[in-house]
Amino acid sequence: MENQITKEDLKLFAQTIIGELKKLLAKQSKETSLEWVKAKVARQLLSISPASLQTLRISGKLQCRKILGSYYYNRKDIMNLFNE
Repeated sequence: MENQITKEDLKLFAQTIIGELKKLLAKQSKETSLEWVKAKVARQLLSISPASLQTLRISGKLQCRKILGSYYYNRKDIMNLFNE
């Protein structure tokens, strides 16, 4: 009988879940506020491989900036790629 769940346990669990959801939403809004994203984020947004991203870059379908060896892509260009 010592394994019974009390109302306090449920309230604590609910507060924990709400806290975790708030953290995830804050992190997501921070990521979407960035105008320029690294190649990894661009690949995640497009759900493509590194080679496919390179092909889009070389063919000129997706513009980028290279800064200190890292490629950065404009989030608006990535979203416009879906419309084409």
